Amino acid sequence: MELSAATVWWVLAGIAVAVELSTGTFYMLMLALGLAAGAIASHLGFDVPLQIVTAAAVAGGGTAYWRWRRTHAVPALPAASNRDVNLDIGERVFVQEWSPNRTARVQYRGSPWEARLAPGAPATTGEHRVSAVEGNWLVLEPAAPRQ
Repeated sequence: MELSAATVWWVLAGIAVAVELSTGTFYMLMLALGLAAGAIASHLGFDVPLQIVTAAAVAGGGTAYWRWRRTHAVPALPAASNRDVNLDIGERVFVQEWSPNRTARVQYRGSPWEARLAPGAPATTGEHRVSAVEGNWLVLEPAAPRQ
């Protein structure tokens, strides 16, 4: 039994996907995409050198595009102050008084929490916004008035 070039390309693409799933290497997925493009080129009747060029161009182009996109992406906030990671960020609490070391005890989500003032923030009483969560400490800054 003789295998066609398209079958070889598809088998190689399947192996690349299996390797990507076992290792989690995103670039292996781009290689699998290039191998699938080589299979499609074979189905379209391209000769073997053109199939190889197609596979290399798609795999290399996909890798280059995702690398470029990753380097030009907006960097994510640190987990301690990222609302996508911690839903407490941006919530409001009421501070009755600050201790001399810029800490306070506040009621939040039905229990008392230790809070500290964000660097550079004034130690005023009243409504504050959670700007970060560091361990089991809330980092607070004065809240802007609600509109």
